[in-house]
Amino acid sequence: MYGTVTSGTIYGIESRMIQVEVDISPGMPCFQIVGLPGSEVREARERVKVALKNAGVELPSICINVNLSPADIPKSGTLFDLPVAVGIMAALSRVDRGALDGTLLIGELSLSGEVKPVRGVLPIVRAAAAAGIRRCILPARSAWEGTLVEDVESIPVENLKQAVDLLNGTAKPPDAPHLAESENNIRYGNGEDFADISGQEGLKRAAEVAAAGFHNLLVIGTPGSGKTMLARRIPTILPPMSTEESLEVSSIYSILGLLRSTGSLKKERPFLNPHHTITGQALTGGGRIPAPGIISQAHRGVLFLDELPEFKRQTLDTLRQPLEDRQVQIARSSGNYIYPADFMLVAAMNPCPCGYYPDPGRCRCTRNEVRRYLRRVSGPILDRMDICVEAQPVEFKDIARHKPAEDSAVIRARVLAARQIQTDRFAGTNVRFNADMKASDVERFCGLGRKERLYMEKMFAAMHLSARGYHKILKVARTIADLEQSDAVTENHLAEAICYRHMEVFEV
Repeated sequence: MYGTVTSGTIYGIESRMIQVEVDISPGMPCFQIVGLPGSEVREARERVKVALKNAGVELPSICINVNLSPADIPKSGTLFDLPVAVGIMAALSRVDRGALDGTLLIGELSLSGEVKPVRGVLPIVRAAAAAGIRRCILPARSAWEGTLVEDVESIPVENLKQAVDLLNGTAKPPDAPHLAESENNIRYGNGEDFADISGQEGLKRAAEVAAAGFHNLLVIGTPGSGKTMLARRIPTILPPMSTEESLEVSSIYSILGLLRSTGSLKKERPFLNPHHTITGQALTGGGRIPAPGIISQAHRGVLFLDELPEFKRQTLDTLRQPLEDRQVQIARSSGNYIYPADFMLVAAMNPCPCGYYPDPGRCRCTRNEVRRYLRRVSGPILDRMDICVEAQPVEFKDIARHKPAEDSAVIRARVLAARQIQTDRFAGTNVRFNADMKASDVERFCGLGRKERLYMEKMFAAMHLSARGYHKILKVARTIADLEQSDAVTENHLAEAICYRHMEVFEV
């Protein structure tokens, strides 16, 4: 007697369809699962047997063999409990096998037969839709994730008996789960706004340029100058995520089990602010059971590294490849895993250990201490920062003034206009923002006139630029031109971009 059920699993950030093949034969009672199962999957044997008993299904003295196909893909988690139990009942002819065609099942079983929520429902249902599956039976508390995928019927079930009754046609499917929010209900920054920042017009201008082109930003300044305050408000001037971007980000959070309580698609751009004691593995992802790291959680959003020199140098250097490739590649004995990491890096730091260099009246650091502090950040990481800006101490007149500062909505409108120019410019290419441009794209989209070319030739020699540094200046200049609605990159645009590139503080 044989039964097969379609299920799914998470492999890195991708989802794969898995066929749960169940064969039952008379003989010595046994229950084995093969097909590279993890420890949680092997433990399913005990959960399934007890859940079937408590659902009123007494197993005779039989040998149960379960194969999870393809057998060369590692399987982990508890989501195979429900498909294994249903596969056994199909092999015992207690479930209509025809009803299993075109149907995907996932879910963890409790000993009472209750179907518990699992991670990764959204990406698995998306993969099922791509594979032509049009019906998914899901845990009731996770089924709302499946409703985010069009053209797929997501059916919530509370327990094993309900799932069996639905497949046998003796029960009607319950109503689809309700989503907590409408797709258009987007909150920006939870009340944080650029209008809260007193003064610092140059700092806010740099943040606007960075947001418009999705450029990496480094802010250097004394304690209390508004570095962290600015960084936390950058998401409020970024454009809202598209539906496809929301699905990408929500899939990552679903895999990590961070989407269960929200009841809706993740629509706000992520903002991640890890502590400086974080390890390289936690930052980039991996582990015994590979999972996305912090930089993948920041995908399509902002990764903020406060007190940059306090991070371990080895940890910071793990960002080199993700900042260039916009993804993380991790090799393990179980396979190669690729995680998305297309984020905007915003970093903040003091100019010295005490924070007040070069003020002779307040700075207590020696020249060598300042040098050692700044050298904690490697040159390759600094070279990957598109914009470097200094946060000047806030003056009393800026705090006491009654004139309201420009709010996030006004700045966001300018950023959206610049982004639309980029969308039109890069139509038909893989480039989305100016920061995404490769060297060949820079030559194509950032062409300079004779005057501008001569200017950059002088700056290249004077600033000892690398090829990467030169291209980053052109990308930032292109963004500045977009903010001014200019078709051509002028010398003024280049001059402002160079000001953002000249890191004088590191020349101690």
